[in-house]
Amino acid sequence: MFTGVSTASLFLREKNEDALTVLNGLGVGSTEIFLTTFSEYSEEFAKLLLARRGALHVHSVHVLNTQFEPQLFAAHPRAREDAYAVLHRAMAAAQIFGAENYTFHAITRLKKNSAPADCGKLAADFCAIASVCAQYGVRLCLETVHWALYNEPGIFSALRRGCPQLAGVLDVKQARLSCYPYPMYIKDMEGAISHVHLSDVDDAGHICLPGRGTFDFEECLRRLKDAGFGGALLIEVYPQDYGAYTELKRSCEFLDELVYKIGG
Repeated sequence: MFTGVSTASLFLREKNEDALTVLNGLGVGSTEIFLTTFSEYSEEFAKLLLARRGALHVHSVHVLNTQFEPQLFAAHPRAREDAYAVLHRAMAAAQIFGAENYTFHAITRLKKNSAPADCGKLAADFCAIASVCAQYGVRLCLETVHWALYNEPGIFSALRRGCPQLAGVLDVKQARLSCYPYPMYIKDMEGAISHVHLSDVDDAGHICLPGRGTFDFEECLRRLKDAGFGGALLIEVYPQDYGAYTELKRSCEFLDELVYKIGG
């Protein structure tokens, strides 16, 4: 296992290109680049990120879900075609700055009457999306998100039966918000977890950096190790959840010590 910080943790504090400069300067090893708008899905901007990447390993790319991901599953052919065009642009950008994985939310579940997921039908869509990603050397990775498709255990394994190339992303914050214990998600994705989004929570329920709250990270890392996970542990918090940027590096060091302790 290895640690890193998502550029989402610096959202509105720094633009993406400047966030990379900050993280590289801190000596952070890995990152996930969170592209935030359509103008960032371009060759020109991707080359800027590549130039600013420095020694950072870009493990994954993330995008703003509602901009085009749900429309990849749309019944309307024009909506679907437009969404695929944006997907190609985003993945081409990811290839330029070196992202190996795509953190994906898929459809949203914002309506109270959202129907249960038909994983058998959706698997074909996932295969088509994964095929586009693979053209750019990027792996499709479905994330646990309480307001999106993967909001309960069992969905990932059902989708993977029809789309075996699909990987998974555990977000411990989102697992908590879904009201299912995170070990259930680890079990559901066992053997196919690409990376993990980590944050802590204090006694009052406020999100904070790993090592500042009450979450048992040693237990979590041991469970991940037992599930065969050896990938990226990416800190993803909101920009108001910490003070100085040096706190991000100290949080990585906290996780590094636990990884060393468990032999991960």
